[in-house]
Amino acid sequence: MELLHPSNLFLIFVPSLISVLFWCKIMTRQRVFLVDFACYKPPKDQQICRQTFIEKSSRSLNSNKNTLEFMDRILQRVGLGEKTYISKGLLKEPPDMSAKAAKEEVEMAIFGAIDELLLKTGVQCEDIDILVTVCGVYNIMPSLSSVIVKRYNFRHDIHTYNITGMGCTAGLVALGLVQNLLKVHDNSCALVVTSDSITENVYKGNDRSKLLTNCIFRVGAVALLLSNKPSDLNTSKYELIHTVRSQTSNDDRSYNCIFMEEDVEGHRGITINKDLLYAAMKTIRLNISTVAPLVLSLSEKLRYLVNLIAQYFHMIKSNVDRPYNPDFSKTINHFFPHVGGKPVLDDLQKKLGFSDEQMEASRMTLYRFGNTSTCSVWYEVAYVEAKGRVRKGDTLWQIAFGSGFKCTSVIWRANRSIDRDEVNPWSDEVDEFPVDLSQMETLSDLFVASK
Repeated sequence: MELLHPSNLFLIFVPSLISVLFWCKIMTRQRVFLVDFACYKPPKDQQICRQTFIEKSSRSLNSNKNTLEFMDRILQRVGLGEKTYISKGLLKEPPDMSAKAAKEEVEMAIFGAIDELLLKTGVQCEDIDILVTVCGVYNIMPSLSSVIVKRYNFRHDIHTYNITGMGCTAGLVALGLVQNLLKVHDNSCALVVTSDSITENVYKGNDRSKLLTNCIFRVGAVALLLSNKPSDLNTSKYELIHTVRSQTSNDDRSYNCIFMEEDVEGHRGITINKDLLYAAMKTIRLNISTVAPLVLSLSEKLRYLVNLIAQYFHMIKSNVDRPYNPDFSKTINHFFPHVGGKPVLDDLQKKLGFSDEQMEASRMTLYRFGNTSTCSVWYEVAYVEAKGRVRKGDTLWQIAFGSGFKCTSVIWRANRSIDRDEVNPWSDEVDEFPVDLSQMETLSDLFVASK
């Protein structure tokens, strides 16, 4: 009976209560919210159609007849529409591809995205504790993060990070970094800004393996405001649930499928060869094998597990060479794959079992804005928001992949339903979509042979 004495109960209860409160605080600190985001929409005078693009290439890039014909076939079949945006420097006659023009392109995009985000959220610059900037290939000194700190007069003690050289998956890699930073920086806000430059990365030669980037990459930028403040739970749009990274850089075919190098005439460009689809599917499959147990329903997990065991022990011969593809559409409400091009989107849809409606955001983003590199997945999220399709409790899956080869998945949960009238780059034209792309042919020689 001695254990029931009030003094003993106090000695047991108080430490236990402190422990519970401590772990509650830790768990609260680990929750990361996306307060809001803003995608940059360039002015209409930067739009370019297929015919104008080919005409400008013939005048300014010294492209031969075969190159121009090949680029024209790409533009007709890779999934882009007639209103994508290129930089002001490339629209000039002759085109301005200088470092100054590239810097103006990037600054115009990122400042436009940040200004809109600050306006939408009402957050003050002095309240931002962490800044992460992302560019796949664009790199300057001082860094882009320093450019933003100077422009917006951020605090002297802000934590800044600059990510570059990691390809189109870098924007989601940055979210993994922010997730970890917000675990140790209590009551903080983080600004993530992602963009890239097409101005100084235009390929000026006739090597087919380097022409794809000229054709599909376009101007874009996004700014994200993330927070671990408990007060943002009910007002923020989404909660960050999982980030999963995978890479296959130790595989020669994966490592070499996307490579920046010079051609025989000394023109620098990004080589993309036929091993891209191999590398993409291998790395994506590795990534999905980690994502699956985190998001699938119990029944799908069991089917997936049974199939894996059967393959391992070769008990079901008919399925040994045909791994079971889990049905993610039952637990994922919105799927946003990186818009690398129509062939990649077609293959992903086939292997993951998503419906045409669930692939709509990615296909329409590719059609309307082109491949905006590290920020394309956010134009997709903006699309479903503009359509009024995001409901409270929905699960969103972003997946991006790029050179290395790397793949990153990010899983979000909607904290509230999103009103379709919210301002975003689709607001004034979303009723014109989706457009019918069923008649668009596949380009069989899109990628050249590997070395």
